[in-house]
Amino acid sequence: MSMSKTKTTRYDVAEHLRTPEDMAAYLEACLEEANGDAAFIAKALGDIARAKGMAQVARDAGLSRESLYKTLSGERIPGFDTILKVMAALGIKLHAEALHR
Repeated sequence: MSMSKTKTTRYDVAEHLRTPEDMAAYLEACLEEANGDAAFIAKALGDIARAKGMAQVARDAGLSRESLYKTLSGERIPGFDTILKVMAALGIKLHAEALHR
């Protein structure tokens, strides 16, 4: 009995983030899941930036493409100013909400 090899590709969430609403919902889900892990949030922003076009996001954020890739790799914690610049470039607004405990 021969086993045929199944071709698999790595799932890339960026391919499924097509609308601003998709992007915002994805980031919101990641924020809830992050548990305070800023690098995880940076990686989520990286996924959204790739979906939108890394070169364009870098230009709009005033960063080089290479710098943006490194910043949003999930291997480092970017400065909050950079997070805000990237979010603005992505057209995503940060907002605060009271926790009901």
